[in-house]
Amino acid sequence: MKFYNVLIKYRLWIGIVLAALGGYVNYTASFWPAFPLYFIGLILVAGHFFFGPLRLIQEYMESGDMDGAEKVLASIKFPNLLYKPIRSVYYTLKGNIAMMKQDFEGAEKNMKKGLDLGMPMKEAEGASMLQMGMLSMQKNDMKQAESYIRAAIRKGLPDKENEAAAYLQMCSIMMNKREFRAAKDFFRKAKALRPTTPQIVDQIKQIEKYITRIPG
Repeated sequence: MKFYNVLIKYRLWIGIVLAALGGYVNYTASFWPAFPLYFIGLILVAGHFFFGPLRLIQEYMESGDMDGAEKVLASIKFPNLLYKPIRSVYYTLKGNIAMMKQDFEGAEKNMKKGLDLGMPMKEAEGASMLQMGMLSMQKNDMKQAESYIRAAIRKGLPDKENEAAAYLQMCSIMMNKREFRAAKDFFRKAKALRPTTPQIVDQIKQIEKYITRIPG
């Protein structure tokens, strides 16, 4: 795995060196002895631009090193050359990092690009729509937030934590609209999932203090 990560990190330069070496062999001998060097070099260079180094981000994301993840994203100079599903992931990751830095405008812009390109998995699309809904709530655009979060629930979410977060956001939106019966229904769904994320657990406790006292 480590070797593969090193190869991904340096494959552009390895590819250029192999292509140059192929040129030297071609000049001193003939084309066919140089062909394997040309071929492997071309694959490595094409892979750098077509697939990018996004695999390297996983390690940084898992360890919570957002600066490291951001550096990997910044190393992609020509994102439009990326294979379409990978380009979608690229913009989604940029949006996630912007959101963590509370750059809500940048987050929305990049996540929209990712969604427009189409996500490789429905659950990933659902998670992006949930985040777009949360961004809309930050902007106090409840109508747009509801649209995104309902779409996220329909598409499916990757785990019960995201699903519970979606139901809680819908609960808040319904309470804001004074649709108390719907609010209680979404709250029950969130609670039934038994999420363990501290922030979501705390939110459930806070809502539970007063939701039983409201009509509906």
